[in-house]
Amino acid sequence: QVQLVESGGGLVQAGGSLRLSCTPSGRSFSSYTMGWFRQAPGKAREFVARISMSDGSTYYANSVKGRFTISRDNDKNTVYLQMNNLKPEDTAVYYCAADKISLSRPDYWGQGTQVAVSS
Repeated sequence: QVQLVESGGGLVQAGGSLRLSCTPSGRSFSSYTMGWFRQAPGKAREFVARISMSDGSTYYANSVKGRFTISRDNDKNTVYLQMNNLKPEDTAVYYCAADKISLSRPDYWGQGTQVAVSS
């Protein structure tokens, strides 16, 4: 059974930092693209960032560019999202996702981890 397990969410003040982790299990993701989406209350789920597990290339949503960094540790089979200079509008449930192309239609989703940023 394939699972994506997220951790690292929490409550932080504006300007603070958090690091999310996503560890997959059940199959190899070495040839996949993995990344993060988020969904704020009353809003649609939106793309945040993605990384190619094979070559490490990255891509970010404009709203987080320069503040968030996605990275991977192939030895630990883990993807990270370092979030700096957090804003109240970053408050959302963050989901890890994976597919073989560009996360246009993820094949796998995590259960989500809550991030709350207070002003």
